[in-house]
Amino acid sequence: MLREDKEELEYKVLAHWAMHNRESKGRRYDEPKHPYRVDFERDRERIIHSTAFRRLEYKTQVFVNHEGDHYRTRMTHTLEVATMARSIARALSLNEDLAEAIALAHDIGHTPFGHIGEITLNDLMKENGGFEHNRHGLRIVEKLEERYPNFPGLNLTFEVREGIIKHHTAYDKAENIDYEPQRRPPLEAQIVDIADQIAYYSHDLDDGLRSNLFTLNQLEGISLRDEMVEELKREFPAIDEHILRYQMIRKLINREVTDCIETSRQLITESGMKTVEDVRNAPDRLITISSELKEKNQQLQEFLEKNMYRHPKVLRMALKSKKVIEYLFNCYMEEPKLISDWEKKLSASEGNVKQIVSDHIAGMTDRFAMMEYKKLSDPFERLL
Repeated sequence: MLREDKEELEYKVLAHWAMHNRESKGRRYDEPKHPYRVDFERDRERIIHSTAFRRLEYKTQVFVNHEGDHYRTRMTHTLEVATMARSIARALSLNEDLAEAIALAHDIGHTPFGHIGEITLNDLMKENGGFEHNRHGLRIVEKLEERYPNFPGLNLTFEVREGIIKHHTAYDKAENIDYEPQRRPPLEAQIVDIADQIAYYSHDLDDGLRSNLFTLNQLEGISLRDEMVEELKREFPAIDEHILRYQMIRKLINREVTDCIETSRQLITESGMKTVEDVRNAPDRLITISSELKEKNQQLQEFLEKNMYRHPKVLRMALKSKKVIEYLFNCYMEEPKLISDWEKKLSASEGNVKQIVSDHIAGMTDRFAMMEYKKLSDPFERLL
């Protein structure tokens, strides 16, 4: 199918308030249109082929990469968010390609070692504007990726870049001064915010149970857990514990996604939205979950905060991660030429040494950061 045919089809199958490719504000640098792919398709594939995206495979979600082969990484978390975003967008007749592109890019600005890495780098950069992973993700796609001869970054459409900087959850509140900060993002970007939260609750719960940081019995009294387990045991009285855990997570995700679709559809209908401009000027976000489910999620979140994120084993790794990043930062500040392509980066950054060091560390995977720490701290470690 030709690009023009795909663009025409959007007007027949998508809602009037969906973001259509022909209505995009376009790219920062002009490029010829592709004969077969619409712009949001191309954005999605540029993100997948980027270096920053590939590094997500070895970046921490909760557990550092070497802790085990089956725990979530930033990569698997990102793919899970993207599949949820596509499902919600499709059910609401919104633009799946745009929702998926934003979802795939929403975490590419993360440091190694998860949130403790971001907190540590933010502290180290506090006199230079701090560090925030959404802001850094935007910096990656606008400047740091080097893949094209005639422009920096990936030259993504305005809407995908806007979705990155306006990504908003309990952990994501980036300062935004360039992308219409007083206006709402399109519904496709709002979907990614909810999909990210659903992935956090459900998959961190799964990893916590898998790692034996807590047991299913310890979750007793948590409304969502009790409801899912009761349903499953009623349907399958002799269900295996392993299968029970998997099916509980599956049911939890299905409930969250279904609730989001039904709640959001009702809000969109009641709001009287007719165009994307109506969405952008709306007083509140329109993609959300019900108040009842928000309360139950808060109960689950409080349990995870106490029994997983603050677990001694997780805190022990967080402390070690903090020391690794601080050590690397201080080493590079003392001798910046340890950074590859130093002269080129110095010229491109107009002499901002701290920014180069921050970019370099933020781009590391967990295992690269640990190997670099070992090379610089252990005098017996071979360098070649």
